[in-house]
Amino acid sequence: MSEKAPSPRERSAAARARLLAAADELFYAEGVQSVGIDRVIEHAGVAKATLYSAFGSKDGLVRAYLEARHAATADRMARELETRYATAKERLVGAFEVQGLSFTEPGFRGCAFVSASADAPPGGVVEQTAADYRTWLHALFFDLARQAHAKDPKLLAQQLVVLYDGAGISAWMDRDPSAESAARSVAAALVDAAVAD
Repeated sequence: MSEKAPSPRERSAAARARLLAAADELFYAEGVQSVGIDRVIEHAGVAKATLYSAFGSKDGLVRAYLEARHAATADRMARELETRYATAKERLVGAFEVQGLSFTEPGFRGCAFVSASADAPPGGVVEQTAADYRTWLHALFFDLARQAHAKDPKLLAQQLVVLYDGAGISAWMDRDPSAESAARSVAAALVDAAVAD
């Protein structure tokens, strides 16, 4: 008995997934601006028309790439914080341990949004998508700081976002995953000072 051939919709979804996987690999490793669309198409093994039908343009593919990175980060953070830590106070510090999981992954090159934003034109798709990611990151720390009854949740969230950014850049630029434990120690001190037991 032969297997049923994939439907046009299944073939289209598979081609879209290959394009997104190729974009993720190339854009993250080499930069959104330096990788041409023809390289992504070749790497994915699809026709040029497939890119335009699936994403509309390179900007559409860049947006999908960054949105997928954001979703993966948010999902991992939510899942790990929920399973590893019992209280909001523990989660404020634990976020740095969760962030650190990526520091030892093969090919780690820092935050995809920092890299993409470094040479992106103002007002474009990268800036718009990065703004959504930044809103999520600030809200993550602010909501946890509020739940932990921090004296000034907004200030604590701002401090932890700066620390989170610095840890990611340090781990990448210094090729040193121990930036996670250093950041976690500083976060613990900030949280202890801001949250009464």
